Amino acid sequence: MKGIFRRREHDAVYTVTDARRPMSEDIGYRERRYLLTMGVRALCFVLSIVFAVTLHGAGRWLAVLALVGAVVLPYIAVIFANGGREPDSSARFAPYEAEPKDQKRISGPRDQIGS
Repeated sequence: MKGIFRRREHDAVYTVTDARRPMSEDIGYRERRYLLTMGVRALCFVLSIVFAVTLHGAGRWLAVLALVGAVVLPYIAVIFANGGREPDSSARFAPYEAEPKDQKRISGPRDQIGS
């Protein structure tokens, strides 16, 4: 009967540090990244107009490049915003490892345990 309640060695132990980032924090991050990308898109659009009006001849390629950025960036921003949850940070605490059964743990005040 004793073996029924014993935990198997291959069972995973989960800690609170393994918890995912809250959904509200993840959505906020994606919203900020989307707004930043759309801000860059607006800047590209304005620059394309400025370059088209002020530059002549060989400088027009800057206007075309800025216009391409203004056209492509919304697609990229939407794909990244709707792409799902962001991966969590790779910085984690070391996983829990149980102490060996044959090693006794000494507890108590230092003056009583001889250290």
